[in-house]
Amino acid sequence: MTVDDSGSGTGHPASDGEPGRASGSVAGTAAARVDRTEAHARVERVEEEEQHPVDPQDGRTDSRPDGRTESRVDSRADRTAAETDGDDPLALRLEQLILGAERRYTPFQAARSAGVSMELASRFWRAMGFADIGQAKALTEADVLALRRLAGLVEAGLLSEAMAVQVARSTGQTTARLAEWQIDSFLEGLTEPPEPGMTRTEVTYPLIELLLPELEEFLIYVWRRQLAAATGRVVQAADDEEMVDRRLAVGFADLVGFTRLTRRMEEEELGELVEAFETTAADLVAAHGGRLIKTLGDEVLYAADDAGVAAEIALRLIETMANDETMPELRVGIAFGTVTTRMGDVFGTTVNLASRLTSIAPKDAVLVDGAFAEELIRTQDAPASEAVAVEEAVAAEKEGEEPPAYRFGLQPMWQRAVRGLGVVEPWLLSRRG
Repeated sequence: MTVDDSGSGTGHPASDGEPGRASGSVAGTAAARVDRTEAHARVERVEEEEQHPVDPQDGRTDSRPDGRTESRVDSRADRTAAETDGDDPLALRLEQLILGAERRYTPFQAARSAGVSMELASRFWRAMGFADIGQAKALTEADVLALRRLAGLVEAGLLSEAMAVQVARSTGQTTARLAEWQIDSFLEGLTEPPEPGMTRTEVTYPLIELLLPELEEFLIYVWRRQLAAATGRVVQAADDEEMVDRRLAVGFADLVGFTRLTRRMEEEELGELVEAFETTAADLVAAHGGRLIKTLGDEVLYAADDAGVAAEIALRLIETMANDETMPELRVGIAFGTVTTRMGDVFGTTVNLASRLTSIAPKDAVLVDGAFAEELIRTQDAPASEAVAVEEAVAAEKEGEEPPAYRFGLQPMWQRAVRGLGVVEPWLLSRRG
């Protein structure tokens, strides 16, 4: 379930040459090491049997030199029992490789070893997204360590119990999606058999053995970078209340006519379109200083601390998609105001308003609410009106000065009732110059 901090099981040197480097293609290297991996596993099993001979009557080891009976059950017997229950042998080997430890505990034993109640342990495991397994012996030392750490944070007063459960849930949900993506899109392609007659399962084990330490280090690097950026944003908040309920610009970008597309396009084509849309949107949001909150297939939700940044992202999205003939039209809605952030998501009236504005926006256009328009005017990213912009330009020319360089234009639209939010006055956002 978790990664053992001891670092065991994170792989061996990738080749006979320089340790830690794979020579040639990854799949080819993996295939070449299959025989060595199997041989190594057989040697380990023989050595283990020599060190811990098993009594065929009860599956326990021989008496120890001090006369006491060793109660440790042979791991090979455990694996055999698990395989009898229907677990795939390769799946068990992969699990042990990734977790860096063998199955040793039932949930009750793990909770007791960690010094926590079974009720709290179950809450943590479910929050992390792990299924109930009854009292099967399927947990490792890493699971015990994870429970002990979370419980320790609560006992030390660093986290409340509810907050510890939230930490478990947010981490579980995020990493579950990451793991699914890596297996479905990443490893599936890499584990194509490099030679006729080989199966994917013959390649998977040595391949993961090569990739695991690199992916683990990269994951930690990205997480630290993101944590540093998020911490920087929070500590710059004006007061303690803004650390939780902050004023943000929230934008929704929605593909027009997506439901009709699902009826006309093949599943593979539809998947490629959605992936292209999400990738393009994610890159544009990140490049211009926004934060991608989540993607919903045909819709993207993003946020920015600065209204000008949110406006630039929205118009870039419209312009980029319009230049791609394979993409349908796009519409964007943006609202500005207080937003509650929880577990990386955003909630509140501002978010709901942005969603409603998106649903009524014209094709290839951006609608914003009054608060967002006021913020653009306050920061001098947009004029109060085109008439004001003309007056300022004339006055600047008389004085021999440069007129204000507004980036965006705002055009008031007809007021209209929005379900659940009353009457709103949307503004059409455009680019000036």
